[in-house]
Amino acid sequence: MAGSHSDITVRNRRRLRSRASELARGVQLHMSTGNPPTKVGGSLGRAALLALCVSAIVLGVTTSAIATRVSDVTHLKGRRQNTLTGYGLVVGLPGTGDGGKYAPAILQLQSVLEKFHIPVPYAELKNTKNVAIVNIEATLPENGVREGDRVDVRVSSSGSAKNLYGGVLIPTPLQGPGLDEIFAFASGPIRLTDPKIKTSGIIAGGATMEADVVHNYIVCDEQTGAYEITLVLEDVHASAALAAVIAEMINETASEICQVRKIARAADPKNVVVQIPGSEMADPFGFVARIESTELLMPQGEARIVINRKTETIIVGDGVEIGPAVIAHGGMTITTVRPSPKPTIEEPAIGREHAVLINAPEQNRRGTKLRDVVDALNKLNVPAKDIIQIIEELYRSGKVRGKLVIQE
Repeated sequence: MAGSHSDITVRNRRRLRSRASELARGVQLHMSTGNPPTKVGGSLGRAALLALCVSAIVLGVTTSAIATRVSDVTHLKGRRQNTLTGYGLVVGLPGTGDGGKYAPAILQLQSVLEKFHIPVPYAELKNTKNVAIVNIEATLPENGVREGDRVDVRVSSSGSAKNLYGGVLIPTPLQGPGLDEIFAFASGPIRLTDPKIKTSGIIAGGATMEADVVHNYIVCDEQTGAYEITLVLEDVHASAALAAVIAEMINETASEICQVRKIARAADPKNVVVQIPGSEMADPFGFVARIESTELLMPQGEARIVINRKTETIIVGDGVEIGPAVIAHGGMTITTVRPSPKPTIEEPAIGREHAVLINAPEQNRRGTKLRDVVDALNKLNVPAKDIIQIIEELYRSGKVRGKLVIQE
């Protein structure tokens, strides 16, 4: 990304900030010693004053214009959601449970009763219809939980139960992916969240943690012995350009005048590794908080189209363009030719009232903006489903200059 706008801006800002600091230190030195400042030639003095004013203006404008922080586009490696699972028994159903036709539910009920020293023959339980065997799932917060915390659980019927309304989950252990340790116990009344889906519901705060689940964010590099964190760029922002900008801004923040500190590096388009200075290990998360609060000069975003087929939603980035093409769909024709040919006697310009004008591109653009085409189709009342088909066909034909993301 040599010579990019972001690199130039960062270097200029650093140069101006350094010059302003040097000038400010010179003024403070004269004030502290009581000696009058050395007389400087008129042009040089004015130049120094101008540099100081310009640097203050540029820094002020840059700070006020930046709104994106490192934490807005990244997350710490190690921060993630974990899921606990278990199988349990719901009781108290008004005749809508699994019944005798589903043996696992009856065997589960028989096992529970035996634990309380209430032996009941299977034959006497086979017509029970007020119990149901269910799958239980609890999703833990991405920053971890502590013993005693309560989390919501989702309960889903795994048998022949018709309705879980009115049911109560008896205490059930929840385990992690390895199924080798109990992390929580779940119980409580079930609440249906969707009237159309009666075999699934939630228990608000239904699981009580019996163990800590704490993530490890700081790791030790085996080769250097230094402690590091990794900033993971969110998928929608991941790019080599942004990773390099984040590393550069962190290094600039950690550096001082005449002392450049390279504590951050872009490992790949999705990961930025940051070394924690030894002086910060007494309060490492104070350092992490300052890193996450670092403001960014965002590079130009990726030209991207996001289509959700289910909701028929189309999001078109500002930089997405299409090359010369003729779009014919359902009796409608739209032609895009760039640059527009000059009309001649043999090929005069022809206007059609049933078409919508697509704005001609600016001189520094390579083609027509896709959003202009979408706006034109909307003005013609073309359904969203048809617009999605048109965009997909343009992309398949190689006419779209951008990345297409399809969400089902």
